[in-house]
Amino acid sequence: MTATTTAPIAATPVRTKGAPPARLRAWATRAPLLPALVFMIVVTQLPFVATLVISFFDWNALYPKARHFTGLDNYQEVLTDADLRHSVWTTVVLTVAVVLASLVLGLMLALLLDRRFRGRGVVRTLLIAPFLVVPVAAALLWKHVLYNPEYGLLNGLLHYVGGPQPDWISNTPLLAVEVSLVWQWTPFMMLILLAGLQSRDSQQLEAARVDGASDWQIFRHLTLPHLRRYLELGALLGSIYIVQNFDAVFTITSGGLGTANLPYTVYQSFYQAHENGLASAAGVLVVIGSIIIATFALRVVSSLFREEVGRA
Repeated sequence: MTATTTAPIAATPVRTKGAPPARLRAWATRAPLLPALVFMIVVTQLPFVATLVISFFDWNALYPKARHFTGLDNYQEVLTDADLRHSVWTTVVLTVAVVLASLVLGLMLALLLDRRFRGRGVVRTLLIAPFLVVPVAAALLWKHVLYNPEYGLLNGLLHYVGGPQPDWISNTPLLAVEVSLVWQWTPFMMLILLAGLQSRDSQQLEAARVDGASDWQIFRHLTLPHLRRYLELGALLGSIYIVQNFDAVFTITSGGLGTANLPYTVYQSFYQAHENGLASAAGVLVVIGSIIIATFALRVVSSLFREEVGRA
């Protein structure tokens, strides 16, 4: 007696009579998104392409007929000019200082809000408030309400205790800009790190406490390794925004006293010197730097999503 085997018959998709093909259904699903996609391309990509083209020309708005193609000369000038190099260095110093200080303060506040206490919701709302203030309004607040040497709050407090009356913006201009940005961006870092703290494994923490681990040991060996991705994400997202910051520099110091960063230098080249080509080249470099940082940020976000899916 011989056993007979029958080969499995591959299932073929059955198309219902009158039903649209799969490709047509896919396009019908995407169709409502097409206007938004076209709008995004027109608003963001076409201006960038125009900026990229202009960056290859020696183009002064006061002498439009004298414009001519120069290739990479504008980029070479941006990278070799002493003032522009100084603005790049100022941008780096400003970004690093603000991001690091915001991360440290944000971590401290996140650790505080991770504990249960009476009025925690009110405290959380108050701590988030600086991030909701319009950047120009925040800069004006620091310039006139806090930094003013005659009627500012800081000098008022120092006068009350018999201290000196410094001119904060003139004596420490870059620090004045950094402090205002740290005040505004610390809540952003706090929210990211608070989300990381609340995603910790409570059973693992309880096991560590049962084994006799102190709060510092738990923070060092469990909390910090868990927050590594969240710290990276906060640093990268903060860097993307601080690199492009213009409001605080323009409002508090008007780019003077060595505080002109690259975005402010682009503004000076375009609106004051009318050097369209040079300003476009500097703007393209800012965009390239932001894209590089954003690429790392997206990788960190993807790894966070993969970790959360793995836990689930």
